[in-house]
Amino acid sequence: MNSSAAVPTRSERPRTWRRRLRFYGLSLAGGYVVLLVLLVLLEDRFVYPGDPASASWFPPGLWVEDVGLHSGDGTPIHAWWCPRRGGRGALLYCHGNAGNLSHRAGLIPRLQALGAPVLIFDYPGYGRSGGKPSEAGCYAAADAAYDWLVQTKKIPPEEVLLVGKSLGGGVATDLAVRRPHRALVLCMTFTDLPSVAARHLPFFPARWLMRNRFDNVGKLAGHRGPVFLAHGTADTMIPAAESERLFAAAAGPKRYFAMEGVAHGWPFFSDECLDAIRAFLREVEAPSRPRPRD
Repeated sequence: MNSSAAVPTRSERPRTWRRRLRFYGLSLAGGYVVLLVLLVLLEDRFVYPGDPASASWFPPGLWVEDVGLHSGDGTPIHAWWCPRRGGRGALLYCHGNAGNLSHRAGLIPRLQALGAPVLIFDYPGYGRSGGKPSEAGCYAAADAAYDWLVQTKKIPPEEVLLVGKSLGGGVATDLAVRRPHRALVLCMTFTDLPSVAARHLPFFPARWLMRNRFDNVGKLAGHRGPVFLAHGTADTMIPAAESERLFAAAAGPKRYFAMEGVAHGWPFFSDECLDAIRAFLREVEAPSRPRPRD
């Protein structure tokens, strides 16, 4: 008796390959859907990788006053007030998406060199701030910091210099289109958050699925105040082309400064960049010259 397996006929072979292709196609599609679901569910963890209070440190040699704030919904917001003798107004700094405010301690003296005391705050879920991070929560925390400067420290609104880096640029931009201020300074900021996600995850339909938007380019189009934009030419996280698009969208007095060879991390706000910011502020704040009479 012959026990060998039957050889499939020619008509059976294409069916077998079609079944295999269908199986592999469905497996890939299913895996892709699962990956998209995970990215959507974990979006906030990727966007806001902040460090808790246990990862904070107090900077030696820096005069810092702890400030406790509350956002509109009652979320506690932690901030540092860093005075400067002889300063003008105040500088409100919105930091990037990682770490917490204590990791920017080395930057504060450089910001104070712009001639103003500095208020830096943490977003919800960062450092000693309560709650969970979100786009709306970041905006609400910035409002609380701004209100403290204006209402508690009695800083005139037109003397508040808004400065933001990376994600913080989105927070500062949103604040700038809603509140009076001296000028807006953006460093290594993106046009909108889905553009950044699409660059690093080209297979992910970020514009359709992301909840966090930070539409900076759209907001700047309606902003009429002075805007200074700086970006590192070696930034691979957020390419300089993003700031160039923001510069093109800005409707008010503006200036763009390219920091040669600077990447997305430290150092930023170089000496040359700080000089350019000071020069820009002097220029936009200079009294207009009277027109000659005919």
